[in-house]
Amino acid sequence: MTEESIRQVVLDTETTGLSYRDGHKIIEIGCVELIDRRLTKNTFHVYLNPDREIDAGAIEVHGITNEFLQDKPRFKDIVDDYLAFTEGAELVIHNAPFDVGFLNHELSMLGGAKTTVEQHSTVFDTLPFARKKYPGARATLDALCKRFGIDNSHRELHGALLDAEILADVYLAMTGGQYSLLDFNEGEKVAKQGIVRLSDDREKIKVISCSEQELEAHTQRLAAIKKAGGVCLWGDE
Repeated sequence: MTEESIRQVVLDTETTGLSYRDGHKIIEIGCVELIDRRLTKNTFHVYLNPDREIDAGAIEVHGITNEFLQDKPRFKDIVDDYLAFTEGAELVIHNAPFDVGFLNHELSMLGGAKTTVEQHSTVFDTLPFARKKYPGARATLDALCKRFGIDNSHRELHGALLDAEILADVYLAMTGGQYSLLDFNEGEKVAKQGIVRLSDDREKIKVISCSEQELEAHTQRLAAIKKAGGVCLWGDE
């Protein structure tokens, strides 16, 4: 990874209940890595013993049982690995206050040097981004999958790693910009075509900047179009 590369970690958690303030804890963490907006094969995935009972309602959501977690490590056992994987990355999370709140609570209970997520990572919350981008539309992960034609038929239950993988596809589609120069209804178009990932072994796209002469010619051309009463879809501003 070069110094200019952008590293992101798409993260999701499953918990024993709805609020850490009520003593609920994390029971699963799933992360997938993006470098320069490309999925790598690098993941982080653990199940955790919460040392408490899981709410029945939570089990209905994720299907993880108390019996399954009995022999799993505690958060303190995996915290160094978690911090190493996420250190310096931008975390991409859907409804970040939920996951970050639980992670910060777990970190604070350990009393280490880094007691908040924000001390070692930045956070991008896809939920408010989706609500702003598509006002009035449902912004659940399932609704966004439907909008972008992402297959989530295998998602019968919530799972941290599975949801992180799905969110990665949603994030790439939602932040990918305009899909066609003259087609602005990108969501509808992508929903028909489905998301397309770049091949992992494809070389980086080379960016060639225009020369001063080309920039001046472009500016003059735009000015001529405006003077003739035309409307530019792109400008020099």
